[in-house]
Amino acid sequence: MNVARFIAGRYLFSKKHVSLISVLTGISIAGITIGTALLIVVLSVFNGFYDVIRGFLLSFDPDIRIEMADATNMRFSPDMMGDIKDHPEVLEVTPYIQSKAMLAFDTDRNEVVTVRGVERGSHIRLTELENSITRGVFDLSVQNNRPGLVIGESLGMRYGIELEDEVAVLSAVGMRRALTQFSAPRVSRFQVRGNYSMQQIMEGDVIYMDMGAAQRLFNMQNEITGLELKLTDTDRAESVKGDLQQQMGDEYKLSTWYDIQKPLYDVMQIEKWGSYFILMIIILVAVMNIIGSITMIVIQKKKDIGVLMSMGMTPKDIRSIFHKQGFLIGLIGCGFGGLIGVLLALAQKEFGLVQLSSAFIIDAYPVLINPWDIAIIIGGTMILCLAASWYPARRASRVEPADAVRNE
Repeated sequence: MNVARFIAGRYLFSKKHVSLISVLTGISIAGITIGTALLIVVLSVFNGFYDVIRGFLLSFDPDIRIEMADATNMRFSPDMMGDIKDHPEVLEVTPYIQSKAMLAFDTDRNEVVTVRGVERGSHIRLTELENSITRGVFDLSVQNNRPGLVIGESLGMRYGIELEDEVAVLSAVGMRRALTQFSAPRVSRFQVRGNYSMQQIMEGDVIYMDMGAAQRLFNMQNEITGLELKLTDTDRAESVKGDLQQQMGDEYKLSTWYDIQKPLYDVMQIEKWGSYFILMIIILVAVMNIIGSITMIVIQKKKDIGVLMSMGMTPKDIRSIFHKQGFLIGLIGCGFGGLIGVLLALAQKEFGLVQLSSAFIIDAYPVLINPWDIAIIIGGTMILCLAASWYPARRASRVEPADAVRNE
């Protein structure tokens, strides 16, 4: 039998009258329980939001994007696409064109938008944009001498653009040429074939057209803005990026899904761990009570400590008794808090107890329980509890047996 653990348990759980020591110990356990439960719930909610936003953005962002490091456009090379697709982790490679242009309406109102030229088949497999079509179809083909255009639903509603309406698109290249050559700017006309709906996580209006039409609009002969890749495992994007960067050289810039939306993802991570450290203050306050309660036990049990030391216990053994008291208080608080926190998180995930505004993507606060987060919470709490027992344990180990017995 572990004598130190047995004595520590007796000091904490023996039947005795309610005293200030037992009250402080109860407050410590309650504080640790509440703090641990709150941390698990809050971090699980942050994980849930991160997972929702990440999943949503990955419906429109590629796993890896390849662009030129020092140029706006790159030469379209089927051979390079083939070499990239030979990588075992790469499922899909698709070229794209992206730039700013002016969208003109019959109402004499103009709007600066982002134009994205895509190859319809591969682009749909890459981004699942077709699932977001609310009206019409994702049709970018040429019909009646008019190429198709797909615009955002909010843009269409803002300007009253209906399906099969014709709109004009003017690129910055066309306007610059008109100014330098003193001629009328070249305007391309398109027919609106569909509307898509996308929550306003990403800024700006994006309109989609066929890549060939985009090349003509921006005067990009056999050039593209870049390549987008879909991988077998999104979480391996950083590893694949390293392989392809080594293969392609420094003249190309490779960005993972995290790099593309890095400011947003970084803010979410900072908020999560900022909340962790702020809520740890609750546990820290509860832990401060451990110092008081164990110190009072040391004072109250001074004679017992003297007797134990006279029976052969070393100062190290005495320190171990009171370290184990701090450990037991932390273990009980973490056990109850962890159980309550996980149950609350599961209840929110299953029943959506706390609802969100209907304007957001989802109806209730999302929850994703990460075992590593729970381990960090419990580990951090236990370290604080053990640290709190250091001073009382050190004080107890310095008791002189003869003085303790004589004074009593």
